[in-house]
Amino acid sequence: MQMNPAQATREIYWNVSHIWLMYLLLLITLATAGYGIYRRVSVWRRGLPVRRLDRPVERIRHLLRHALAQSRTARDSYAGVFHRFIFYGFIVLAIATTVVALQADVGLSIMHGWFYLYFQSFIVDVFGALVLAGVMMAAARRFLARPKRLVYTDEAAWILAVLALIVVTGFLLEGCRIAVTKDPWASWSPFGNLTAKLVSQWMSVGAMQQAHRFTWWFHMVVCFGFLAWIPYTKMMHAATAPLNIYAANLEPIGASLKNIDFESTASFGVNSLKGFTWKDLLDLDACTECGRCTSVCPANISGKELSPRDLILDLRNLMREHAQEAFALNTANGNGSSNSGAGAGVQAGVEEARGLPIIGTVPATAPERLWQCTTCAACMEACPVFIEQMPKIIDMRRFLVMEEADFPESMQEAITSLESRGHPFRGTQAGRLDWCEGLNVSQIGDCKDAEVLLWVGCSGALNERNQKVARATARLLQKAGVKFAILGREEKCCGDPARRIGNEFLFEQLAKENVATFKKHNVEKVVTFCPHCFNTLKHEYARHGATFEVSHHSEYLAALVNADRLKPLRRSGKKIAFHDPCYLGRQNGVFDAPRQVIHASSGEAPLEMRRMREASFCCGGGGGMSFMEEPAGKRVNQERAREALETQAETLAVACPFCLTMMEDGVNACKGDRDLRVMDISEILLQLVQPSANA
Repeated sequence: MQMNPAQATREIYWNVSHIWLMYLLLLITLATAGYGIYRRVSVWRRGLPVRRLDRPVERIRHLLRHALAQSRTARDSYAGVFHRFIFYGFIVLAIATTVVALQADVGLSIMHGWFYLYFQSFIVDVFGALVLAGVMMAAARRFLARPKRLVYTDEAAWILAVLALIVVTGFLLEGCRIAVTKDPWASWSPFGNLTAKLVSQWMSVGAMQQAHRFTWWFHMVVCFGFLAWIPYTKMMHAATAPLNIYAANLEPIGASLKNIDFESTASFGVNSLKGFTWKDLLDLDACTECGRCTSVCPANISGKELSPRDLILDLRNLMREHAQEAFALNTANGNGSSNSGAGAGVQAGVEEARGLPIIGTVPATAPERLWQCTTCAACMEACPVFIEQMPKIIDMRRFLVMEEADFPESMQEAITSLESRGHPFRGTQAGRLDWCEGLNVSQIGDCKDAEVLLWVGCSGALNERNQKVARATARLLQKAGVKFAILGREEKCCGDPARRIGNEFLFEQLAKENVATFKKHNVEKVVTFCPHCFNTLKHEYARHGATFEVSHHSEYLAALVNADRLKPLRRSGKKIAFHDPCYLGRQNGVFDAPRQVIHASSGEAPLEMRRMREASFCCGGGGGMSFMEEPAGKRVNQERAREALETQAETLAVACPFCLTMMEDGVNACKGDRDLRVMDISEILLQLVQPSANA
């Protein structure tokens, strides 16, 4: 007899009795899970306030892209596939369970007809199989391939086992029901129907009924137990990761460092979990232990001990296992004193105020590791759940610098020079105007109608190699007929080295002085060839009253080329590779402009290195590291230089003075018989342009 699809449905609690017991277990499950969630949330609320729930429309769009569509997770093709299988599969299974509950408990008649056939039967069946396939792929990677970046724990293995058990018992339930009831709609459940055919060959009808009844309760207990267990395991990231993505920093990565209110802050920097914001603490719980951050960390790749993943996990373990001490919730003898004498009582009082120290308490926060960070933010860009590792390192550096005065001697020399001379190059004898000798460059005080202020920066003015870049940039502006001026001796360091090393007070002092100078000269537009200055002036000066527009010289030069104010006389035809500076590309999203300048110069798009654009590898000079001597065999610039040499290019183009010096050193150390010249994009373009008619 032909069946009418409009009548398609199934009995919800077929072959099962004492349903009240399920509801009792559900209450226990919800109470257990709820308590676990409450514990997590109560810890986050101990963090300092930060504005991360504003701009809801942008945040929802961000959530859909990175939590639902999982755009960052998909960058790893294999992991992206199995994670999506599991993620989307359980979303569908959760919707299907909700549909069943709505019909059974609320009385909505929705499990029938075409909806039942298409969704509740076919789609749910297929996605259940995808979950199982995803779990098997994850298990193969974890137990067979065993990539180094993963964290291997028994908990992770148990999670995969439970997920597989949930799906397998679900198919077994469906198969027994289809076989015993001879479900006329069985063909709409391909995997359930396959299971039915298999079990019916091995079991009688009575045995299948008993197996169904036992498996139903077993499946339910496993599911409820897993739900209750989630808040106490890494699977909690299923909830914390979307929340963390929603609360992510919506500004460019370059604008991610926190400000310090020196008038109201009792201590500077962070040396306890109490010093972090609620978003920082949420970060710790959102970590999926995937290790992508460490796998792209230039310090770690080059052989150093810094691991962004371990930093987050060690802080998370402190937060979970030592919450009382970490947040100073306990006191000795109830009043912060102890039986060990007055000195110990004072120490207890300090710990009560600050909480358990975190710097050096766990291996990942050892000071020597914190000073290995180049602040390239590759860890932040790689993280699929938008954890902010680098700003936490800067927070701890601030404590070491401003509270303990404990930081590397070479960095101390740079800070001392900044304080006394306004730049970090302690040994230089060059002056701020030496680079422009013979160029007829105007100073801002003598050129009130300048189109732009050319911010030269410390490296451009005081480093002999980068003085050539400053001259090239100035000559290009002159050839294009741009009326520009410089600050000359009024220019001081933008403060980037001080801020990244951890001396926030010095940074603020320099920022205020520079902003006052800008206002005195009514500066409206700034062009700089240093991405670190670009980032600082663009994002970090607004707090101090800056209102001017900031462009990197790659953007400005590309605009001049496109407007035919700079016209190449010829094309070089050379093979040019391009290295994306971290502070220009990854941290500020400027990728195309320098490539446009190179294309205009050579006639061809630049050769791309293996790691490029957002995934570019650091030169090793950021975060104050250009003022430190790296150990032999662990130098970041040499790692990147070897990658540049792989391109077989004749010229390596850069767009950052730090990258220029670091990459020249790295290439010279690694090139052997190869001839690879490192040049700034302005130097390359200058060789090929003719003067503008307006020049």
